Amino acid sequence: MARLPRLTVPGYPHHIIQRGNNRQAIFSGNADYEVLLAMLDEHSRQAKVAIHAYVLMSNHFHLLATPDSAEAIPQMMQAVGRRYVRYFNQRQARSGTLWEGRYKSTLIQTERYLLACMAYIDLNPVRGGLATDPGDYAWSSHGHYVGRRNDKLVSPHPLYWELGNTPFSREAAYAQLVHAGISDEQERSLTDSVLRGWALGEPDYVADLQKRTERRVSKTRAGRPKALNAQPAADPVPRR
Repeated sequence: MARLPRLTVPGYPHHIIQRGNNRQAIFSGNADYEVLLAMLDEHSRQAKVAIHAYVLMSNHFHLLATPDSAEAIPQMMQAVGRRYVRYFNQRQARSGTLWEGRYKSTLIQTERYLLACMAYIDLNPVRGGLATDPGDYAWSSHGHYVGRRNDKLVSPHPLYWELGNTPFSREAAYAQLVHAGISDEQERSLTDSVLRGWALGEPDYVADLQKRTERRVSKTRAGRPKALNAQPAADPVPRR
């Protein structure tokens, strides 16, 4: 069966994951985390990709990002991937692949899933047993959003600004949102969609998205999904 091309649509948020080969570690110390963040910062600016959230885990990393063009995310990920492998191999006196094949990505409906995806990303270290609180983990964007540090890599999405009228109110609202967590069904949906490459959203969103690309965006004809929480349904026209 032919492999589907990645789904990339300008102006829409994308959930991205890159894993180490055979789940091997992709960092050997703090310097490696810092190098990868610097590379992401440099190449996201060059490619014009707004990174809204990220987490670097021991053997993989997640991004939530919006590209300006269809080529922006592939250009960024290719440049970062190649440079980091050269750096890591030289530092570790090793050769060969570091990544588990191509990075994986998908689009998510903004109103329904963007904040949930940010919380999902922030909670990765907690689920992985690396921290008891997301604020205790240094290698994610969580600290930026709750006012603990200023992270130049992060470009907040407009939906984050709607959480409050002042920095303090936004930070408090976001911290509460992450503390509340996400449902098991939300977690499964966010995981499955990025690994399989199918767009995540309600039928109107998926139908509108399909008009913007020749690549198939869903596995089967979309039906109305089960509600993941008590949030109201999103507007028929998705926010970019």
